[in-house]
Amino acid sequence: MNPIKALVDAGFKSEYAYWGGFVSIGLSFTAWALSQANNSSDRAQSDRWGIFVGHWAPTFFALGIALKLEE
Repeated sequence: MNPIKALVDAGFKSEYAYWGGFVSIGLSFTAWALSQANNSSDRAQSDRWGIFVGHWAPTFFALGIALKLEE
């Protein structure tokens, strides 16, 4: 069982994963910027959300590379 091959066979392209990585970087920056503008007591939670979303980017880029090799 090869999950990468299954994704390629299902029509998932490496470009989609690369876009997901760039979008997650943008979402991470947006979440961080909004937490800086928000002066409520929930600011720490907003910062952690930005960091959490920021960790998605390497996963999407690695998936994109794996898909590109399979294509």
